[in-house]
Amino acid sequence: MTTTTAGVLFILSLLAALVAVYRPFGDYMYRVVSGTRQSRVERGVYHLVGVDPAAEQTWGVYARSVLAFSAISILFLYAFQRLQHHLWLSLGLDPVVPHGAWNTAVSFVTNTNWQWYSGESTMGHLVQMAGLAVQNFASAAVGIAVAVALVRGFARRHTGELGNFWVDMTRIVLRILLPIALLGALALMIGGTVQNLSGGTEVTTLTGGTQTITGGPVASQEVIKELGTNGGGFYNVNSAHPFENPSAWTNWLEIFLLLLIPFSLPRVFGRIVGQHRQGYAIAAVMGVLALASVTLTNVFELTGHGTVPEAVGAALEGKEVRFDVSNSATFAAATTLTSTGAVNSFHDSFTALGGGMLLSNMMLGEVAPGGVGAGLYGILILAVITVFVAGLMVGRTPEYVGKKIGSREIKFASVYFLVTPTLVLVGTAAAFATGNNSTALNVGPHGLSEVLYAFTSASNNNGSAFAGITVNTPWWNTALGLCMLLGRFLPIILVLALAGSLARQTPTPASDGTLPTHRPLFVGMVVGVTVILSALTFLPALALGPLAEGL
Repeated sequence: MTTTTAGVLFILSLLAALVAVYRPFGDYMYRVVSGTRQSRVERGVYHLVGVDPAAEQTWGVYARSVLAFSAISILFLYAFQRLQHHLWLSLGLDPVVPHGAWNTAVSFVTNTNWQWYSGESTMGHLVQMAGLAVQNFASAAVGIAVAVALVRGFARRHTGELGNFWVDMTRIVLRILLPIALLGALALMIGGTVQNLSGGTEVTTLTGGTQTITGGPVASQEVIKELGTNGGGFYNVNSAHPFENPSAWTNWLEIFLLLLIPFSLPRVFGRIVGQHRQGYAIAAVMGVLALASVTLTNVFELTGHGTVPEAVGAALEGKEVRFDVSNSATFAAATTLTSTGAVNSFHDSFTALGGGMLLSNMMLGEVAPGGVGAGLYGILILAVITVFVAGLMVGRTPEYVGKKIGSREIKFASVYFLVTPTLVLVGTAAAFATGNNSTALNVGPHGLSEVLYAFTSASNNNGSAFAGITVNTPWWNTALGLCMLLGRFLPIILVLALAGSLARQTPTPASDGTLPTHRPLFVGMVVGVTVILSALTFLPALALGPLAEGL
Protein backbone atom coordinates (compact mmCIF):
# COMPACT_ATOMS: atom_id res chain seq x y z
CA MET A 1 0.00 0.00 0.00
CA THR A 2 1.40 3.41 -0.97
CA THR A 3 1.68 6.33 1.41
CA THR A 4 -0.97 8.23 -0.54
CA THR A 5 -3.43 5.34 -0.42
CA ALA A 6 -2.87 4.85 3.30
CA GLY A 7 -3.38 8.57 3.86
CA VAL A 8 -6.66 8.57 1.91
CA LEU A 9 -7.97 5.57 3.87
CA PHE A 10 -6.95 7.29 7.11
CA ILE A 11 -8.96 10.39 6.18
CA LEU A 12 -11.97 8.39 4.97
CA SER A 13 -12.07 6.37 8.19
CA LEU A 14 -12.07 9.58 10.22
CA LEU A 15 -14.87 10.99 8.07
CA ALA A 16 -16.93 7.81 8.46
CA ALA A 17 -16.50 7.82 12.24
CA LEU A 18 -17.53 11.49 12.53
CA VAL A 19 -20.60 10.92 10.38
CA ALA A 20 -21.54 7.90 12.49
CA VAL A 21 -21.43 9.79 15.81
CA TYR A 22 -22.89 13.09 14.55
CA ARG A 23 -26.49 12.29 15.34
CA PRO A 24 -26.29 10.17 18.54
CA PHE A 25 -23.59 12.25 20.19
CA GLY A 26 -25.18 15.53 19.09
CA ASP A 27 -28.52 14.39 20.50
CA TYR A 28 -26.81 13.46 23.77
CA MET A 29 -25.21 16.90 24.08
CA TYR A 30 -28.59 18.48 23.31
CA ARG A 31 -30.18 16.54 26.19
CA VAL A 32 -27.38 17.63 28.51
CA VAL A 33 -27.71 21.36 27.80
CA SER A 34 -31.51 21.35 27.56
CA GLY A 35 -32.46 19.07 30.46
CA THR A 36 -33.86 20.26 33.75
CA ARG A 37 -32.92 17.42 36.10
CA GLN A 38 -29.99 17.95 38.43
CA SER A 39 -27.83 15.12 39.72
CA ARG A 40 -26.79 14.95 43.35
CA VAL A 41 -23.23 15.94 42.46
CA GLU A 42 -24.47 18.93 40.45
CA ARG A 43 -26.72 20.08 43.29
CA GLY A 44 -23.70 19.89 45.57
CA VAL A 45 -21.69 22.08 43.23
CA TYR A 46 -24.47 24.68 43.01
CA HIS A 47 -24.80 24.73 46.80
CA LEU A 48 -21.04 25.13 47.18
CA VAL A 49 -20.82 28.16 44.89
CA GLY A 50 -24.18 29.62 45.93
CA VAL A 51 -25.98 29.29 42.59
CA ASP A 52 -29.72 28.86 42.08
CA PRO A 53 -29.91 26.42 39.15
CA ALA A 54 -33.46 27.53 38.35
CA ALA A 55 -32.46 31.18 37.87
CA GLU A 56 -31.58 32.26 34.34
CA GLN A 57 -29.31 35.10 33.29
CA THR A 58 -29.45 37.94 30.80
CA TRP A 59 -26.59 38.22 28.33
CA GLY A 60 -24.84 40.80 30.51
CA VAL A 61 -24.96 38.63 33.62
CA TYR A 62 -23.92 35.58 31.60
CA ALA A 63 -20.94 37.51 30.21
CA ARG A 64 -19.93 38.77 33.64
CA SER A 65 -20.08 35.23 34.96
CA VAL A 66 -17.76 34.03 32.19
CA LEU A 67 -15.32 36.88 32.83
CA ALA A 68 -15.37 36.46 36.62
CA PHE A 69 -14.78 32.72 36.43
CA SER A 70 -11.95 33.18 33.92
CA ALA A 71 -10.30 35.97 35.93
CA ILE A 72 -10.27 33.85 39.10
CA SER A 73 -8.92 30.92 37.08
CA ILE A 74 -6.04 33.03 35.75
CA LEU A 75 -5.10 34.24 39.23
CA PHE A 76 -5.25 30.71 40.65
CA LEU A 77 -3.15 29.19 37.88
CA TYR A 78 -0.61 32.02 38.08
CA ALA A 79 -0.19 31.49 41.83
CA PHE A 80 0.02 27.71 41.33
CA GLN A 81 3.01 28.11 39.01
CA ARG A 82 4.77 30.70 41.12
CA LEU A 83 4.47 28.54 44.23
CA GLN A 84 5.08 25.15 42.64
CA HIS A 85 8.41 24.64 44.42
CA HIS A 86 6.48 24.49 47.71
CA LEU A 87 3.95 21.97 46.42
CA TRP A 88 3.76 18.19 46.47
CA LEU A 89 5.13 16.46 43.36
CA SER A 90 7.08 19.56 42.34
CA LEU A 91 9.97 17.25 41.30
CA GLY A 92 12.38 19.85 42.67
CA LEU A 93 11.57 22.29 39.87
CA ASP A 94 11.93 26.04 40.38
CA PRO A 95 8.94 28.40 40.36
CA VAL A 96 7.94 29.60 36.91
CA VAL A 97 9.25 33.09 36.07
CA PRO A 98 6.58 35.84 36.44
CA HIS A 99 6.12 36.71 32.76
CA GLY A 100 6.08 33.03 31.85
CA ALA A 101 3.53 32.20 34.57
CA TRP A 102 1.30 35.04 33.34
CA ASN A 103 1.50 33.82 29.76
CA THR A 104 0.76 30.21 30.68
CA ALA A 105 -2.13 31.11 33.00
CA VAL A 106 -3.77 33.20 30.30
CA SER A 107 -2.96 30.58 27.69
CA PHE A 108 -4.71 27.68 29.42
CA VAL A 109 -7.69 29.68 30.68
CA THR A 110 -8.39 31.01 27.16
CA ASN A 111 -8.25 27.50 25.63
CA THR A 112 -5.11 28.53 23.71
CA ASN A 113 -2.44 26.42 25.42
CA TRP A 114 0.45 28.24 23.81
CA GLN A 115 3.61 26.84 25.42
CA TRP A 116 6.87 28.76 25.59
CA TYR A 117 8.35 26.08 27.90
CA SER A 118 9.27 22.39 27.95
CA GLY A 119 6.62 20.79 30.12
CA GLU A 120 8.74 17.95 31.47
CA SER A 121 11.45 20.33 32.74
CA THR A 122 9.33 23.30 33.84
CA MET A 123 6.07 22.09 35.39
CA GLY A 124 5.73 19.67 38.32
CA HIS A 125 3.17 16.90 38.25
CA LEU A 126 0.71 18.67 40.57
CA VAL A 127 0.73 21.82 38.43
CA GLN A 128 0.20 19.67 35.34
CA MET A 129 -2.69 17.73 36.91
CA ALA A 130 -4.48 20.20 39.18
CA GLY A 131 -3.58 23.35 37.26
CA LEU A 132 -3.18 22.86 33.53
CA ALA A 133 -5.40 19.79 33.05
CA VAL A 134 -8.22 21.29 35.13
CA GLN A 135 -8.22 24.38 32.93
CA ASN A 136 -8.38 22.13 29.89
CA PHE A 137 -11.79 21.01 31.15
CA ALA A 138 -12.93 24.44 32.31
CA SER A 139 -11.94 26.45 29.23
CA ALA A 140 -13.55 23.88 26.92
CA ALA A 141 -16.78 24.02 28.94
CA VAL A 142 -16.81 27.82 28.74
CA GLY A 143 -16.62 27.70 24.94
CA ILE A 144 -19.46 25.19 24.64
CA ALA A 145 -21.59 27.15 27.13
CA VAL A 146 -21.22 30.39 25.14
CA ALA A 147 -22.15 28.59 21.90
CA VAL A 148 -25.26 27.14 23.54
CA ALA A 149 -26.22 30.60 24.83
CA LEU A 150 -26.01 31.99 21.28
CA VAL A 151 -28.17 29.17 19.93
CA ARG A 152 -30.74 29.86 22.64
CA GLY A 153 -30.78 33.45 21.41
CA PHE A 154 -31.88 32.22 18.00
CA ALA A 155 -34.48 29.88 19.50
CA ARG A 156 -36.08 32.07 22.16
CA ARG A 157 -38.55 34.93 21.84
CA HIS A 158 -39.52 37.98 23.92
CA THR A 159 -36.95 37.31 26.63
CA GLY A 160 -33.57 38.54 27.69
CA GLU A 161 -32.61 35.27 29.35
CA LEU A 162 -30.05 32.90 27.84
CA GLY A 163 -29.72 30.23 30.54
CA ASN A 164 -27.37 30.01 33.50
CA PHE A 165 -23.62 29.94 32.88
CA TRP A 166 -22.83 28.04 36.09
CA VAL A 167 -25.39 25.35 35.32
CA ASP A 168 -24.25 25.04 31.70
CA MET A 169 -20.59 24.75 32.60
CA THR A 170 -21.17 22.24 35.41
CA ARG A 171 -23.29 19.97 33.23
CA ILE A 172 -20.88 20.13 30.31
CA VAL A 173 -17.91 19.18 32.49
CA LEU A 174 -19.63 16.42 34.45
CA ARG A 175 -21.79 14.88 31.75
CA ILE A 176 -19.82 15.39 28.52
CA LEU A 177 -16.13 16.05 29.07
CA LEU A 178 -15.37 13.88 32.10
CA PRO A 179 -16.97 10.62 30.89
CA ILE A 180 -15.36 10.77 27.45
CA ALA A 181 -12.02 11.82 28.95
CA LEU A 182 -12.08 8.81 31.28
CA LEU A 183 -12.77 6.35 28.45
CA GLY A 184 -10.28 8.08 26.16
CA ALA A 185 -7.54 8.00 28.78
CA LEU A 186 -8.05 4.26 29.26
CA ALA A 187 -7.84 3.75 25.49
CA LEU A 188 -4.61 5.76 25.27
CA MET A 189 -3.09 3.82 28.17
CA ILE A 190 -3.91 0.57 26.38
CA GLY A 191 -2.17 2.03 23.34
CA GLY A 192 0.98 2.76 25.34
CA THR A 193 0.54 6.34 26.57
CA VAL A 194 2.25 6.83 29.94
CA GLN A 195 0.23 7.38 33.14
CA ASN A 196 2.14 7.43 36.43
CA LEU A 197 3.59 9.76 39.06
CA SER A 198 7.22 8.93 38.36
CA GLY A 199 9.76 11.68 38.68
CA GLY A 200 11.99 9.92 36.16
CA THR A 201 13.89 6.67 35.76
CA GLU A 202 17.65 6.49 35.22
CA VAL A 203 18.64 4.03 32.49
CA THR A 204 21.94 3.04 30.89
CA THR A 205 22.16 3.74 27.17
CA LEU A 206 23.79 1.53 24.53
CA THR A 207 26.89 3.72 24.65
CA GLY A 208 27.26 3.27 28.41
CA GLY A 209 25.93 6.68 29.39
CA THR A 210 22.92 7.44 31.54
CA GLN A 211 19.61 8.98 30.58
CA THR A 212 16.54 10.01 32.56
CA ILE A 213 13.26 8.67 31.18
CA THR A 214 10.59 11.06 32.38
CA GLY A 215 7.13 9.89 33.39
CA GLY A 216 3.98 11.52 34.67
CA PRO A 217 0.18 11.65 34.40
CA VAL A 218 0.32 11.92 30.62
CA ALA A 219 -2.71 9.96 29.32
CA SER A 220 -5.19 11.84 31.55
CA GLN A 221 -3.94 15.18 30.23
CA GLU A 222 -3.51 14.01 26.65
CA VAL A 223 -7.13 13.02 26.17
CA ILE A 224 -8.66 16.30 27.40
CA LYS A 225 -5.96 18.15 25.49
CA GLU A 226 -7.53 16.82 22.29
CA LEU A 227 -11.17 16.45 23.34
CA GLY A 228 -11.35 20.04 24.60
CA THR A 229 -9.37 21.39 21.60
CA ASN A 230 -6.78 22.67 24.06
CA GLY A 231 -3.45 21.44 22.66
CA GLY A 232 -1.05 21.86 25.56
CA GLY A 233 1.27 18.87 25.68
CA PHE A 234 2.82 17.23 28.72
CA TYR A 235 6.13 17.07 26.84
CA ASN A 236 7.92 19.72 24.82
CA VAL A 237 7.36 17.97 21.48
CA ASN A 238 3.66 17.48 22.23
CA SER A 239 1.93 14.66 20.34
CA ALA A 240 5.14 13.78 18.50
CA HIS A 241 6.43 12.27 21.76
CA PRO A 242 5.98 8.47 21.91
CA PHE A 243 4.80 8.73 25.52
CA GLU A 244 1.92 10.99 24.41
CA ASN A 245 1.15 9.45 21.02
CA PRO A 246 2.74 6.01 20.69
CA SER A 247 1.37 4.62 17.41
CA ALA A 248 -0.64 5.19 14.25
CA TRP A 249 -3.94 4.14 15.85
CA THR A 250 -3.50 6.43 18.86
CA ASN A 251 -2.74 9.16 16.33
CA TRP A 252 -6.10 8.39 14.65
CA LEU A 253 -7.86 8.45 18.01
CA GLU A 254 -6.37 11.81 18.95
CA ILE A 255 -7.49 13.41 15.68
CA PHE A 256 -10.96 11.90 16.14
CA LEU A 257 -11.19 13.29 19.67
CA LEU A 258 -10.25 16.82 18.66
CA LEU A 259 -12.90 16.80 15.90
CA LEU A 260 -15.64 14.99 17.85
CA ILE A 261 -17.36 17.81 19.73
CA PRO A 262 -16.94 20.63 17.17
CA PHE A 263 -18.40 18.52 14.33
CA SER A 264 -21.31 17.31 16.51
CA LEU A 265 -22.36 20.70 17.89
CA PRO A 266 -24.27 21.70 14.72
CA ARG A 267 -26.68 18.88 15.61
CA VAL A 268 -27.28 20.64 18.94
CA PHE A 269 -27.94 23.87 17.03
CA GLY A 270 -30.49 22.15 14.79
CA ARG A 271 -32.25 20.50 17.73
CA ILE A 272 -32.52 23.68 19.81
CA VAL A 273 -33.88 25.85 16.96
CA GLY A 274 -36.20 23.02 15.93
CA GLN A 275 -34.84 22.67 12.39
CA HIS A 276 -32.51 19.73 11.85
CA ARG A 277 -31.72 20.92 8.32
CA GLN A 278 -30.10 24.07 9.70
CA GLY A 279 -27.70 21.91 11.69
CA TYR A 280 -26.89 19.82 8.63
CA ALA A 281 -26.20 22.99 6.62
CA ILE A 282 -23.73 24.30 9.21
CA ALA A 283 -22.05 20.89 9.43
CA ALA A 284 -21.79 20.86 5.63
CA VAL A 285 -20.04 24.24 5.61
CA MET A 286 -17.55 22.96 8.17
CA GLY A 287 -17.05 19.73 6.23
CA VAL A 288 -16.42 21.40 2.87
CA LEU A 289 -13.81 23.76 4.31
CA ALA A 290 -12.15 20.98 6.32
CA LEU A 291 -11.91 18.51 3.43
CA ALA A 292 -10.47 21.19 1.15
CA SER A 293 -7.83 22.10 3.75
CA VAL A 294 -6.87 18.51 4.59
CA THR A 295 -6.59 17.64 0.88
CA LEU A 296 -4.46 20.67 0.00
CA THR A 297 -2.18 20.24 3.01
CA ASN A 298 -1.57 16.60 2.07
CA VAL A 299 -0.90 17.53 -1.55
CA PHE A 300 1.62 20.22 -0.62
CA GLU A 301 3.48 17.89 1.75
CA LEU A 302 3.43 14.83 -0.53
CA THR A 303 4.57 16.78 -3.59
CA GLY A 304 6.98 19.19 -1.90
CA HIS A 305 9.47 20.92 -4.17
CA GLY A 306 13.18 20.73 -3.49
CA THR A 307 16.03 18.32 -4.04
CA VAL A 308 15.45 16.14 -0.97
CA PRO A 309 11.61 16.04 -1.03
CA GLU A 310 11.59 15.18 -4.72
CA ALA A 311 14.23 12.48 -4.19
CA VAL A 312 12.35 10.70 -1.39
CA GLY A 313 8.84 11.40 -2.70
CA ALA A 314 7.58 13.69 0.08
CA ALA A 315 8.61 16.41 2.53
CA LEU A 316 9.87 14.20 5.38
CA GLU A 317 11.68 16.87 7.39
CA GLY A 318 10.09 17.42 10.80
CA LYS A 319 7.77 14.40 10.50
CA GLU A 320 7.61 11.35 12.77
CA VAL A 321 8.30 8.20 10.73
CA ARG A 322 5.76 6.20 12.75
CA PHE A 323 3.01 8.51 11.41
CA ASP A 324 4.38 9.15 7.89
CA VAL A 325 3.92 12.37 5.92
CA SER A 326 0.24 12.07 5.09
CA ASN A 327 -0.99 11.36 8.62
CA SER A 328 1.22 14.15 9.95
CA ALA A 329 -0.26 16.55 7.41
CA THR A 330 -3.80 15.45 8.33
CA PHE A 331 -3.05 15.99 12.04
CA ALA A 332 -1.60 19.44 11.32
CA ALA A 333 -4.61 20.46 9.23
CA ALA A 334 -7.05 19.18 11.87
CA THR A 335 -5.29 20.92 14.73
CA THR A 336 -5.24 24.30 12.95
CA LEU A 337 -8.79 23.93 11.62
CA THR A 338 -9.83 23.53 15.24
CA SER A 339 -8.39 25.63 18.05
CA THR A 340 -6.43 22.68 19.36
CA GLY A 341 -2.82 23.60 18.72
CA ALA A 342 -1.51 20.07 19.37
CA VAL A 343 1.22 18.96 16.96
CA ASN A 344 2.69 15.63 15.93
CA SER A 345 5.14 17.18 13.48
CA PHE A 346 7.24 20.32 13.23
CA HIS A 347 5.13 22.98 11.45
CA ASP A 348 8.19 25.12 10.80
CA SER A 349 9.53 22.30 8.60
CA PHE A 350 6.44 22.05 6.40
CA THR A 351 6.76 23.16 2.82
CA ALA A 352 6.12 26.85 2.20
CA LEU A 353 2.63 26.24 0.82
CA GLY A 354 1.89 23.55 3.41
CA GLY A 355 2.77 25.96 6.18
CA GLY A 356 0.70 28.60 4.40
CA MET A 357 -2.31 26.28 4.55
CA LEU A 358 -1.88 25.90 8.31
CA LEU A 359 -1.80 29.68 8.65
CA SER A 360 -4.88 30.00 6.42
CA ASN A 361 -6.78 27.48 8.51
CA MET A 362 -6.43 29.71 11.55
CA MET A 363 -7.08 32.87 9.56
CA LEU A 364 -10.47 31.49 8.51
CA GLY A 365 -11.40 31.99 12.15
CA GLU A 366 -11.01 28.30 12.99
CA VAL A 367 -14.59 27.53 12.02
CA ALA A 368 -14.07 24.27 10.13
CA PRO A 369 -15.04 22.95 12.62
CA GLY A 370 -13.20 25.24 15.05
CA GLY A 371 -12.73 24.84 18.77
CA VAL A 372 -15.30 23.33 21.11
CA GLY A 373 -18.07 25.91 21.12
CA ALA A 374 -15.95 28.62 19.52
CA GLY A 375 -16.21 26.95 16.12
CA LEU A 376 -20.00 26.85 16.25
CA TYR A 377 -20.50 30.44 17.35
CA GLY A 378 -17.86 31.56 14.85
CA ILE A 379 -19.58 29.89 11.89
CA LEU A 380 -22.98 31.19 13.04
CA ILE A 381 -21.55 34.71 13.03
CA LEU A 382 -20.40 34.13 9.43
CA ALA A 383 -23.85 32.77 8.57
CA VAL A 384 -25.37 35.98 9.92
CA ILE A 385 -22.99 38.06 7.78
CA THR A 386 -23.81 35.88 4.75
CA VAL A 387 -27.55 36.37 5.20
CA PHE A 388 -27.07 40.13 5.46
CA VAL A 389 -24.83 40.28 2.37
CA ALA A 390 -27.23 38.08 0.40
CA GLY A 391 -30.13 40.30 1.39
CA LEU A 392 -28.30 43.36 0.10
CA MET A 393 -27.44 41.62 -3.19
CA VAL A 394 -30.86 40.26 -4.13
CA GLY A 395 -33.21 42.44 -2.15
CA ARG A 396 -34.43 39.69 0.18
CA THR A 397 -35.18 40.15 3.85
CA PRO A 398 -32.07 39.38 5.95
CA GLU A 399 -33.37 36.68 8.29
CA TYR A 400 -31.76 33.63 9.85
CA VAL A 401 -33.78 30.83 11.48
CA GLY A 402 -36.68 33.21 11.92
CA LYS A 403 -34.77 36.15 13.38
CA LYS A 404 -34.26 39.43 11.55
CA ILE A 405 -30.69 40.56 11.04
CA GLY A 406 -30.89 44.29 11.51
CA SER A 407 -28.31 47.01 12.05
CA ARG A 408 -27.74 46.09 15.69
CA GLU A 409 -27.12 42.42 14.92
CA ILE A 410 -24.84 43.05 11.96
CA LYS A 411 -22.77 45.51 14.00
CA PHE A 412 -22.10 42.85 16.61
CA ALA A 413 -21.22 40.32 13.90
CA SER A 414 -18.95 42.74 12.01
CA VAL A 415 -17.00 43.82 15.08
CA TYR A 416 -16.65 40.15 16.06
CA PHE A 417 -15.06 39.39 12.71
CA LEU A 418 -12.64 42.35 12.95
CA VAL A 419 -11.25 41.52 16.40
CA THR A 420 -8.87 38.72 15.45
CA PRO A 421 -7.43 40.25 12.23
CA THR A 422 -6.73 43.46 14.15
CA LEU A 423 -4.83 41.59 16.86
CA VAL A 424 -2.88 39.49 14.35
CA LEU A 425 -1.80 42.31 12.05
CA VAL A 426 -1.16 44.90 14.76
CA GLY A 427 0.78 42.36 16.83
CA THR A 428 2.94 41.30 13.87
CA ALA A 429 3.64 44.93 12.98
CA ALA A 430 4.53 45.70 16.61
CA ALA A 431 7.03 42.82 16.71
CA PHE A 432 8.88 44.18 13.69
CA ALA A 433 8.59 47.82 14.80
CA THR A 434 10.09 47.07 18.22
CA GLY A 435 12.83 44.74 16.95
CA ASN A 436 11.30 41.66 18.55
CA ASN A 437 11.07 39.79 15.26
CA SER A 438 14.46 38.11 15.44
CA THR A 439 14.40 34.42 14.59
CA ALA A 440 16.94 31.77 15.40
CA LEU A 441 17.52 30.37 11.94
CA ASN A 442 15.35 32.07 9.33
CA VAL A 443 15.10 35.50 7.79
CA GLY A 444 13.15 36.79 4.80
CA PRO A 445 9.70 35.37 3.98
CA HIS A 446 10.05 32.38 6.29
CA GLY A 447 11.06 34.60 9.19
CA LEU A 448 7.96 36.74 8.54
CA SER A 449 5.84 33.59 8.49
CA GLU A 450 7.16 32.59 11.91
CA VAL A 451 6.19 35.93 13.48
CA LEU A 452 2.85 36.00 11.66
CA TYR A 453 2.11 32.43 12.76
CA ALA A 454 2.81 33.24 16.42
CA PHE A 455 0.30 36.10 16.53
CA THR A 456 -2.24 34.23 14.40
CA SER A 457 -2.03 31.25 16.75
CA ALA A 458 -2.34 33.36 19.90
CA SER A 459 -5.12 35.64 18.65
CA ASN A 460 -7.20 32.72 17.38
CA ASN A 461 -6.64 30.80 20.64
CA ASN A 462 -4.98 27.97 18.73
CA GLY A 463 -1.65 27.51 20.50
CA SER A 464 0.41 25.70 17.87
CA ALA A 465 3.76 27.22 16.93
CA PHE A 466 5.87 27.57 13.81
CA ALA A 467 8.86 27.83 16.16
CA GLY A 468 12.11 29.45 15.13
CA ILE A 469 11.53 32.42 17.46
CA THR A 470 12.76 32.82 21.02
CA VAL A 471 9.44 33.67 22.65
CA ASN A 472 10.46 33.20 26.29
CA THR A 473 11.05 36.91 26.82
CA PRO A 474 9.00 39.47 28.75
CA TRP A 475 7.95 41.18 25.51
CA TRP A 476 6.73 38.06 23.74
CA ASN A 477 5.04 36.53 26.78
CA THR A 478 3.24 39.79 27.49
CA ALA A 479 2.26 40.56 23.90
CA LEU A 480 1.01 37.08 23.12
CA GLY A 481 -0.79 36.92 26.47
CA LEU A 482 -2.69 40.11 25.65
CA CYS A 483 -3.62 38.73 22.22
CA MET A 484 -4.93 35.55 23.85
CA LEU A 485 -7.04 37.50 26.34
CA LEU A 486 -8.52 39.91 23.81
CA GLY A 487 -8.89 37.22 21.15
CA ARG A 488 -10.92 35.06 23.53
CA PHE A 489 -13.09 37.39 25.57
CA LEU A 490 -13.92 40.27 23.20
CA PRO A 491 -15.57 37.83 20.74
CA ILE A 492 -17.38 36.08 23.61
CA ILE A 493 -18.85 39.38 24.83
CA LEU A 494 -19.99 40.24 21.30
CA VAL A 495 -21.49 36.78 20.80
CA LEU A 496 -23.48 37.02 24.02
CA ALA A 497 -24.62 40.56 23.17
CA LEU A 498 -25.84 39.27 19.80
CA ALA A 499 -27.61 36.38 21.55
CA GLY A 500 -29.37 38.79 23.88
CA SER A 501 -30.51 40.95 20.96
CA LEU A 502 -31.86 37.93 19.07
CA ALA A 503 -33.65 36.48 22.10
CA ARG A 504 -35.70 39.66 22.56
CA GLN A 505 -37.07 39.51 19.01
CA THR A 506 -40.37 38.15 17.78
CA PRO A 507 -39.73 35.32 15.29
CA THR A 508 -40.58 36.22 11.71
CA PRO A 509 -42.48 33.55 9.73
CA ALA A 510 -40.78 32.46 6.52
CA SER A 511 -42.16 34.05 3.36
CA ASP A 512 -41.39 34.17 -0.35
CA GLY A 513 -38.86 36.90 0.43
CA THR A 514 -36.93 34.79 2.94
CA LEU A 515 -33.63 33.30 1.84
CA PRO A 516 -33.63 29.52 2.52
CA THR A 517 -30.66 28.83 4.77
CA HIS A 518 -30.71 25.02 4.73
CA ARG A 519 -30.01 24.39 1.05
CA PRO A 520 -26.75 23.76 -0.84
CA LEU A 521 -26.86 27.30 -2.27
CA PHE A 522 -26.60 28.81 1.20
CA VAL A 523 -23.88 26.33 2.19
CA GLY A 524 -21.86 27.48 -0.82
CA MET A 525 -22.50 31.13 0.03
CA VAL A 526 -21.24 30.74 3.60
CA VAL A 527 -18.14 28.91 2.34
CA GLY A 528 -17.54 31.70 -0.18
CA VAL A 529 -18.05 34.52 2.34
CA THR A 530 -15.70 32.80 4.82
CA VAL A 531 -12.92 32.40 2.26
CA ILE A 532 -13.36 35.81 0.65
CA LEU A 533 -13.43 37.76 3.91
CA SER A 534 -10.31 35.97 5.14
CA ALA A 535 -8.53 36.45 1.81
CA LEU A 536 -9.31 40.16 1.69
CA THR A 537 -8.00 40.56 5.22
CA PHE A 538 -4.86 38.41 5.21
CA LEU A 539 -3.75 37.96 1.59
CA PRO A 540 -1.16 40.78 1.69
CA ALA A 541 0.50 39.25 4.75
CA LEU A 542 0.38 35.75 3.25
CA ALA A 543 1.83 37.08 -0.01
CA LEU A 544 4.87 38.43 1.84
CA GLY A 545 5.34 35.21 3.82
CA PRO A 546 4.48 31.65 2.69
CA LEU A 547 3.37 32.58 -0.83
CA ALA A 548 6.59 34.50 -1.55
CA GLU A 549 8.63 31.63 -0.14
CA GLY A 550 6.70 29.05 -2.14
CA LEU A 551 7.14 30.94 -5.39
